[in-house]
Amino acid sequence: MPGLIRGVARTAVIAGTATAVSNRVSRRQANRWSQQAYDQEARAASEQQQYAQPQQPQYQQPAPAPAAPAASTVDQLKELAALYQQGILTEDEFAAQKAKILAS
Repeated sequence: MPGLIRGVARTAVIAGTATAVSNRVSRRQANRWSQQAYDQEARAASEQQQYAQPQQPQYQQPAPAPAAPAASTVDQLKELAALYQQGILTEDEFAAQKAKILAS
């Protein structure tokens, strides 16, 4: 009888181990397949977005022309003085603009 119980116990251990290994292999395969399916779906979605987006022009637009160089402070003051001498600016306007130019 002890031999029979030992044989049954051994068979149970082997069967349990085989079941555990089989379940682990099945889970790993299922995870791999689900990851592959996810990757394929992501790739298909990416391709759809690529084709759905309007094509960007292959050329670059020319850079805007550089702005004219700012007049120097001396030039600005000369122009301001000329306007004051012509009577276009009052003394208060001249003083305010002069202070603004000198502050910048």
